[in-house]
Order: sequence, then C-alpha cells, then structure tokens
Amino acid sequence: MDNAQLVGHSRLHVLQQQLDVLANNIANAATTGFKGRGMQFGEYLMPQAKTNAYRGDARSISFVVDRGAALDFTDGPLERTGNSNDIALRGSTLLAVKTKAGERYTRNGSLATNDKGEIVTSDGHVVLGAGGPIIADPADGPLEITTDGTVSNRSGPVGKLKLVDVPDPSQLTNIGANLFSASKPLSASKTPEIVVGALEKSNVQPVLAMSRLLEVTRAYSALANAMQRLGDTQKGALERLATVPS
Repeated sequence: MDNAQLVGHSRLHVLQQQLDVLANNIANAATTGFKGRGMQFGEYLMPQAKTNAYRGDARSISFVVDRGAALDFTDGPLERTGNSNDIALRGSTLLAVKTKAGERYTRNGSLATNDKGEIVTSDGHVVLGAGGPIIADPADGPLEITTDGTVSNRSGPVGKLKLVDVPDPSQLTNIGANLFSASKPLSASKTPEIVVGALEKSNVQPVLAMSRLLEVTRAYSALANAMQRLGDTQKGALERLATVPS
C-alpha cells in the first residue's frame, strides 16, 4: 500500500468516527438533558513514510488522527412544563443516581416516584439524596422541589437531592442510558443551578447536526471513490507490467 492510500485510510477512519458521533447526537436530539459530542482531530507526521513524488529532500507524510470526542457541556434550551416534579439543571450541575454499577450522574430532571416510593428519573434510575435513595410516600401528595434541591410533600421535607459539580467535562464518560461516569470524585454542589417546573432539552441542534452529517457522508463517499480509482489504476499498471510480450 503506497503513501496516498495510507493517508486516505487515515482520513476514512476519522470520517467514520465522526459519522458515528454525529449519528448518536442526532438520535438523542429529543433526549432530556442530553449533551452532544464533537470530534477533535490532529495531525500526525510519520517520519518513516516518505513521498515518492517529491523530488529533493524527503518529507514526512502527514496523517489524520482523531483526538477523541469532546463533550459539549453547554446548557440546552429550557422547556417549561409547569410540573413541580420537573427540574432543569444548569451550568456544571449534575444529579446523582443509583445504578447497578454504582453512583452515576445525569442531567435528566424529569422525576417521579416508583411503586416503592423511590424518586426516579424518567429513565428509571433511582435518584440519590445525601443518605441514599429518597423515599416519598405517593399517598402524601405530589412532590415539591425547591431551587436548592430540597424535596417535600404534604408531610414536609423528605430529603435533598444529591447534586454535584463537574469542573472539567473531560472527566465525564458517556456510559449510555443518558448517564455519565466520572474519572475523579465529584464534589457536592454548593450553589446548584436549578430551574423548577422546567426540563433541559438536548443541546444538539438537529438541523446543524443533519447538515454536518450529510457533509461528512459526502466527504467519505468521495474519498472512498477516489481511493478505489487509485487502486484500480495501480492494479492496471501492475497487470500491464507483468504482461510478457509475445
């Protein structure tokens, strides 16, 4: 495989990665509290690979590499619901929930109580308070949540939401199901940003994401076709060279 094909393959690889990220963003454009990701690219100079066409001093070949998918932690637009169970988290605030794998975090503030009286998100994850899951008897009426995270019903306060701050979004990893894990312990939020009676919508802009998806798809197809033509040309040349004159 020559240098042109090697460079082309490096570009095809990152375009495929970009397509996967864009497709995931678009699929979650209507997911409450979802945070989109964007690809980061870089240049890698391969010191051993040299161009065949350059006449003079040999040059290093430049390859495309992906540096990962950076999390876009900007706030999504607010959707006013008027539901006292709904909260929209803003800024760097995250809600702690209980999972089989341990404590995880989400921006999904659509809350309700399950048949055990536990407060859960619309994704079914049990919401944590300072001492564990918050229990609220449904018979005591609807929940009321204040801007500091205190949860009450007719019987009075039943707990306080465990809210944390993430100073650096690069510490977070998407693990699916609208959840994040953190590479380092997250500290409790001292000044949580909560809007009661509203939900945070996904920060993905569907029209822009679809436009970008089409652009990347066209680039992938054009490059794949160009590499196919290059391969056919090289194959034809080798076949002609191998032909024994009669």
